[in-house]
Amino acid sequence: MTDASSASNNFIRQIVLEDRAAGKHGGRVATRFPPEPNGYLHLGHAKSICLNFGIAREFGGTCNLRFDDTNPTKEDLEYVEAIQADVRWLGFDWHELRHASDYFEVFYLCAEKLIRDGKAYVCDLSADEVRAYRGTLTEPGRDSPWRERSVEENLDLFRRMRAGEFADGSRTLRAKIDMASGNINLRDPALYRIRKVPHQNTGDAWCIYPMYDYAHCISDAVEGITHSLCTLEFEDHRPLYDWCLEQLDLPNHPELTEPLRRAGLACTPSRPQQIEFARGNLDYTVMSKRKLMALVQDGLVAGWDDPRMPTLSGARRRGFPPAAIRLFWERAGVTKQNSVIEFSVLEGCVREVLDATAPRRLAVLDPLKLVIDNLADDHRETLTFPNHPKNDGFGTRAVAFCRELWIERDDFREVPPKGFHRLVPGGEVRLRGVGIVKCIDVVRDASGAVVELHGTLDPDTRPGRPGAERKVKGTIHWVSARDAVPAEVRLYDRLFTVPDPDDTSDGRSYSDHLNPQSLRTVTGYVEASLAAIAPESAFQFERLGYFVADRHDHAPGRPVFNRTVTLRDSYAKAVGG
Repeated sequence: MTDASSASNNFIRQIVLEDRAAGKHGGRVATRFPPEPNGYLHLGHAKSICLNFGIAREFGGTCNLRFDDTNPTKEDLEYVEAIQADVRWLGFDWHELRHASDYFEVFYLCAEKLIRDGKAYVCDLSADEVRAYRGTLTEPGRDSPWRERSVEENLDLFRRMRAGEFADGSRTLRAKIDMASGNINLRDPALYRIRKVPHQNTGDAWCIYPMYDYAHCISDAVEGITHSLCTLEFEDHRPLYDWCLEQLDLPNHPELTEPLRRAGLACTPSRPQQIEFARGNLDYTVMSKRKLMALVQDGLVAGWDDPRMPTLSGARRRGFPPAAIRLFWERAGVTKQNSVIEFSVLEGCVREVLDATAPRRLAVLDPLKLVIDNLADDHRETLTFPNHPKNDGFGTRAVAFCRELWIERDDFREVPPKGFHRLVPGGEVRLRGVGIVKCIDVVRDASGAVVELHGTLDPDTRPGRPGAERKVKGTIHWVSARDAVPAEVRLYDRLFTVPDPDDTSDGRSYSDHLNPQSLRTVTGYVEASLAAIAPESAFQFERLGYFVADRHDHAPGRPVFNRTVTLRDSYAKAVGG
């Protein structure tokens, strides 16, 4: 699915290889990614994006981005624009940008053909009545009282549906297949419904809209798609997909696609094949657009791109590199077996990519002042630090050092626990890149809280001096109190406290499992150079984790950083795993 996908031996790739060897589809490979623009894309969608675009890329084929915009009550241009941005951010571009609404006239002509062929009829049953007539998994359905209307009456009613004569929900166009079928999807499914609402792409031109199962297969066919890759929930819908294509036989009925030619939309209809694969599910998340939208609308998160959200825009704002998401889904593989992948696996991919690509910087998030008494009050010097310890190509940078420093409060203990190897009263620790300092005094405020430390620096342990190699057990980082810049730092954690927020067996809703500690904001200090970096710049704050400059709120002189991920997976230990 990434550039290394040629090494991935998943079953879909094997199908494509076999089809090409057999000359099926003329050896072509054409896929599509068809999201509905009714919300933002999430990490599960990324699996489908990587698969569809990756298969096309590997085999020298094409992949279209097609908006499944057949339900105008839930769709919005905001989502259209966000989806395009997310696909490009993930590292892909489309062969053609299409919309199901581009084919509304074709869908309509195809529906008239089905009516003329006696394969579709206008039904007056209400939605509740349709459900009652449909039957169950163990009992066959019953024919609609309107199933035997004549072709002429059906054509007349359908044309009047299009003209807007009837109220919403009063009539549907249904396929005439088999009300006794063991597959409920074949029990005369609806093809069109009346919905008098404006459409984000076609305005008020239509008041009837096609159903997904009907529109999807025709869209695939008119775009010349060869392999229609869908998630497993569509497996039971495949017989309907194939039935529609067989009845319409679009490659041999060019009159049905004539509107596309008139509109200048290239059209060489194919007979695509639908192939299903397992969705991408992660623990500690919800992937339902409805639930994600509720989180946004109820103000439980700061928006679709809240860094705690599993949306691609949220992952981007959190600082997840697109390469890490591609790597994650490549390693997860493509199967027919539904499973839940641990979120920590994705975090591991993020660490792997950022370890190689993120420059290092110094930052202190919970500051405690350390004054080095044996340096002059006006002592100032510039130290040289590597930007990346594993790659000299990143170069070096200048870091200011003076008498007063900020260190992490957790790096000092008056009464240290067993195994603590950092600063203690009377103890020594190595200051990163400076030398060994000894704590000689502790200053408290009126409440007894520690507010300042005093120490002395052993000059013989400075880099290049004879004692530089003297051993102490701990090394801590620091920033210059005179030069460092205050920064807002947002410490993100998982949005939910349980691995399966969708589990309602205990009578609780997913929203009952929201993690109240999923966001903690602190004011820390960072190297002065970080005040001027561009939004979305990623760094490793040494000993603390990977952080990214917020894409919206970070500004020159007012740095705002989001924690992307800690340096190692401490979550399992924290929750007792």
